[in-house]
Amino acid sequence: MSRILLVEDDESLVDGLCYTLEKQSYEIEVARSVAEAEKLLRESFDLLLLDVSLPDGTGFSVCEKVRKSGSLIPIIFLTAADDEVSIVRGLDGGGDDYVIKPFRLGELCSRIRALLRRAGLSKEENSLLKSGEITIDLQKGKVLRGNEVIELTAAEYRLLVLLLRNAGIVVTRNRILEELWDSGGSFVDDNTVSVYIRRLREKIEADPSGPRHLVTVRGFGYRWNEE
Repeated sequence: MSRILLVEDDESLVDGLCYTLEKQSYEIEVARSVAEAEKLLRESFDLLLLDVSLPDGTGFSVCEKVRKSGSLIPIIFLTAADDEVSIVRGLDGGGDDYVIKPFRLGELCSRIRALLRRAGLSKEENSLLKSGEITIDLQKGKVLRGNEVIELTAAEYRLLVLLLRNAGIVVTRNRILEELWDSGGSFVDDNTVSVYIRRLREKIEADPSGPRHLVTVRGFGYRWNEE
């Protein structure tokens, strides 16, 4: 049974989510503030659901603290804001996905299943993936450029793994959505892919505006070019 920490202060939403997720055989713990979340995070969880606006802070700060600890636990933001600034802040802070309120419970459950499945697969990996000076330690979830550690969010990491595993092959935007969220793009704004690609280039490429490795194949998707 997967354990989920729900950080949300809206009682009616908490009740509905707990009922639905427990029916899906998840074990749910609830925190209604940043302080409560930080105490509960001393325990082990398989996924975090973070509301953005909390009485004593934001879900962004909870996410950033979790990532600074080195944890790659899947994180989904629950937000009423659908502007790009909020979305980018959440993704840059280490979030894997976001759901805009009001949302369909079926949509949320689909995203949770996809992220838990991806997290489970990553735990089973025990090898290295290399391309030129880029090395991915699949067991430790670490990316190196030469001897330098590159800090990636969990979603950026999974995207890079997908691209390197298909080096030299065009990976379509739909394939990226399917691989990262298992939803065929039905529940994810296509612009999110562009955000991930841009941020990944800024961290991987020597010249993000003239990428040598992560290139766009117009009208189709993206390709990772070997050295």
